[in-house]
Amino acid sequence: MEKISCIIPAYNESGQIEKILKTVEGHPLINEIIVVDDASKDGTAELVKKYKNVLLVRHEKNQGKSRAIVSGVRASKGKYLFFLDADLIGLTPENITDLIRPVISGKADISISLRKNAPGLYRKIGIDFVSGERVFPKELIAEHLGEIEKISGYGLETFMNKLIIKNNYRIKIVPWDNVLSPWKSWKVGKLRGFWGEIKMDMEILRIEPIFGIIRMIVKMRSLRVD
Repeated sequence: MEKISCIIPAYNESGQIEKILKTVEGHPLINEIIVVDDASKDGTAELVKKYKNVLLVRHEKNQGKSRAIVSGVRASKGKYLFFLDADLIGLTPENITDLIRPVISGKADISISLRKNAPGLYRKIGIDFVSGERVFPKELIAEHLGEIEKISGYGLETFMNKLIIKNNYRIKIVPWDNVLSPWKSWKVGKLRGFWGEIKMDMEILRIEPIFGIIRMIVKMRSLRVD
């Protein structure tokens, strides 16, 4: 079986990342786990150090999710990459297996999660185009790392989607009906959370305007496989 590298970008995730690491460590389909600590101030790195089978990459200064991902990719050895958010709630080993198997079996070129609390519209159309949990061949982004590290935080998935469409990757959407991705308001309060969501939307639109996003979703839906 080809090697799979699980890359987990983290910034001030001491409250949840240990649960994630306990779930992924020792999973039979994962060959290496890389946590990129983006200059956390809450002891995230210290928690990660307790896991001897986890490679910790540290940024001295906060650089954002895209650069954290690039640091993880550059440190990885696997043919396949598994991007995983550090703050998920309810993740199980079965969720991980369900996301990985379609790709390593050849049934799909990329798999993308659809979490329990994904926006209602995304669940209705059957795809969360900005989901951070993805499994795919490293070659999809290997030649684009210089471009990716220049992307503001939440534009990463949109940039990847354009590559997926360009390469006509077959997409498997994997429902994670037991997994929650915390809303920003849960973590930083309603006001800061609201502005955080606005900032995320603006970063996405810098990569692709609204009508381009609509075309992107339509094309990605056409690439889905059962």
